Amino acid sequence: MNIRVVLVDDQDLVRTGFRLVLRGKPGIEVVGEAGDGAAALRLLGEVRADVVVMDVRMPGMDGIAACRAIRKADGPKVLVLTTFDLDEYAFAAIKAGAGGFLLKDSGPDQLVAAIEAVHAGDAVVAPSTTRRLLDRFAQRLPARDRAADLDRLTPREREVLVQIAGALSNAEIAERLFLSEATVRTHVNRILGKLGLRDRVQAVVFAYETGLVSPTPRG
Repeated sequence: MNIRVVLVDDQDLVRTGFRLVLRGKPGIEVVGEAGDGAAALRLLGEVRADVVVMDVRMPGMDGIAACRAIRKADGPKVLVLTTFDLDEYAFAAIKAGAGGFLLKDSGPDQLVAAIEAVHAGDAVVAPSTTRRLLDRFAQRLPARDRAADLDRLTPREREVLVQIAGALSNAEIAERLFLSEATVRTHVNRILGKLGLRDRVQAVVFAYETGLVSPTPRG
């Protein structure tokens, strides 16, 4: 089945560009477009979508507020795109429940891969912001004792969680730990279920919060 995509951006030319990039890509179908967050919410009440590709800065309801509303309603997954490589946007997108954060200057193949990854439940962050995002986000985490939560995981599940925190996909984790991709998916689902986490992004936060992984030291 095709991944059904809705494009949300206040610039017609940008939406046209994305539509042209995605047109003809096997497995992806653009099912609607909107010019701001409020229009996107109305549109999602009329069409069935799997992934929303959404800009951050828009008049009226911006992409972060729209993302928060979509995820609160258990709507489709959201891939946030922005022109600006700012950590604040990445932080806000993750807190709002976005499954991915990508820059608009990413190539067509990167956009398609990000849509596919977000649809599959993977977390996607623009390479230029990934390390900064994890380092700074870890420093902002509140001091909490989550050791009891961590003890719920088996040793193998802890191994998988460490790899998730390293921003690896299921396929990459499978290759590194010599497991099948289906087995990795099972481990990921069990980790999220045992810890009461919504998605892989929250799993990354949990891994830093518990000290299972540590920020890269700044040189």
